[in-house]
Amino acid sequence: MLVGPPGTGKTMLAERLPGILPPLSESEALETCAVLSVSGQVTDLARWRRRPFRAPHHTASAVALVGGGSYPRPGEISLAHNGVLFLDELPEFSRHVLEVLREPMESGHIMISRAARQSTFPAQFQLVAAMNPCPCGYAGDPRCQCTPDQVQRYRSRISGPLLDRIDLCVQVPPVPLAELGTPRNDRDEDSATVRTRVLKARRQSLMRAGRPNAEISTRELERDCALGAPERRWFEGALERLGLSARAYHRVLRVARTIADLDSGAALLEREYLAEALQYRRL
Repeated sequence: MLVGPPGTGKTMLAERLPGILPPLSESEALETCAVLSVSGQVTDLARWRRRPFRAPHHTASAVALVGGGSYPRPGEISLAHNGVLFLDELPEFSRHVLEVLREPMESGHIMISRAARQSTFPAQFQLVAAMNPCPCGYAGDPRCQCTPDQVQRYRSRISGPLLDRIDLCVQVPPVPLAELGTPRNDRDEDSATVRTRVLKARRQSLMRAGRPNAEISTRELERDCALGAPERRWFEGALERLGLSARAYHRVLRVARTIADLDSGAALLEREYLAEALQYRRL
């Protein structure tokens, strides 16, 4: 979840995400092409190994998002299989439309039942969403005239169960005008540099568990996300104070495992990795 005022680059950041993700394996590419074929779309061979990026408008219906029809066809979540589903202006989507995302986000597939037939489509997508901090978009700025009740109603359009399934909530502040158009310095990173780190971390997770960190089971979490006694006491106390669910507990561990892989690949999760993963749970 990217949260920030209008014009801060939330959409641009989301569109850059496929460029730092690992390329599709041959089996993943074939799955993606099969979904496109079923939906009546043509595969772009020039983008054979590039992960799909789908960005439906906030007026999209539930059928357009998850699929359906008299003869069931894949929706946007299946067309984003093995790639990114970007939902801009998330609170503007219909509440009913957003709620249908909950099950496929957990299971990785969607089953559509009709009187004549039943179809199951893959839906292993990475959800990226963007929203303004308030209805006008300028919360904390003198231009903002939104009341606390208006802000609360705006944010409550996104249900708690859906937010519980979002691992990272990131603030995207405005870029100072003085920095616009300035040349990159040595500390700035381009997508290719970030992608190198991502590929290295992914290789570590595949060597350790044979799958990405997001897909390791709860049983494997105890093995791959080992905590020392002091870290476990601290982590359990933090979860209790924040009132996080059992689902959030497992998701925070997976995020912390990924942060460790991106940093040093340490076998034991240190407190700094757990703390960083926990702070991403704040909207």
